[in-house]
Amino acid sequence: MLGSSHIVLSALAMTLIVGVRYLATSGLFAWLTEKVRPGLYGGMKPQIGREIRWSLYSTAIYGIPTGIVAWGWQNLGWTRIYTDWSALPLWYLPVSVFAYLFAHDTWFYWTHRWMHQPKWFRIAHAVHHESRPPTAWAAMSFHPIEALTGAFVIPLLVFIIPIHIAMLGLVLFIMTLMGVTNHMGWELFPRWLVHGGLGKGLITASHHQHHHARYTCNYGLYFRFWDRLCGTDKGLGEFPETGRHTMAKGSAIDPARSAHSGS
Repeated sequence: MLGSSHIVLSALAMTLIVGVRYLATSGLFAWLTEKVRPGLYGGMKPQIGREIRWSLYSTAIYGIPTGIVAWGWQNLGWTRIYTDWSALPLWYLPVSVFAYLFAHDTWFYWTHRWMHQPKWFRIAHAVHHESRPPTAWAAMSFHPIEALTGAFVIPLLVFIIPIHIAMLGLVLFIMTLMGVTNHMGWELFPRWLVHGGLGKGLITASHHQHHHARYTCNYGLYFRFWDRLCGTDKGLGEFPETGRHTMAKGSAIDPARSAHSGS
């Protein structure tokens, strides 16, 4: 009974941590947006309110399994998370980070494409695409069904791929940073990165904006690998001065446009 109460406390604590992380990170980049692009989010309070509400639902869905796994790791030795820097070669540290990001990106790409099938788009993914254009608050704005498809990825990977606790923290930092910055409605990263060699392989706001504008392309999370391999990479989008995407009449949340074909 005592163990059960500790598991519940761990799940609640992790939910609180995920929620505070979301509010702090999205709040920071929303503040930065106001400083760098004054008025970009003007008149968007109702949308931002929806994004925050859905995101806070998602924090519980992400926090509960993470809290359970964290309890199991600390008390029962679950997972392949390690704390001794000498347990594995130092060269493995960046390899493990890349392995986690690539595995997460692969899962995200294919579940994201699946969510763009008309049925599942209407049921769940339409919630995320209600953000037109997305803001810094939209990173976790998911229907609970969609949140469930992503909440178990990292908690499952820690049972499969060894990773140092610090590198796991780095993975979570990158996940949070890219989730927020890809939805800000403007490009944070310098032009030389976005349009240079790195930009050909990495996803930033310019790439993901095109997904929110066209729906049927650019499904990746971190890397452009799967989009390029599967022919769904349609290049970089552009940001009008207002930051608002120009949508064709009747195109908002049109399941026909969001079909799995990726055309």
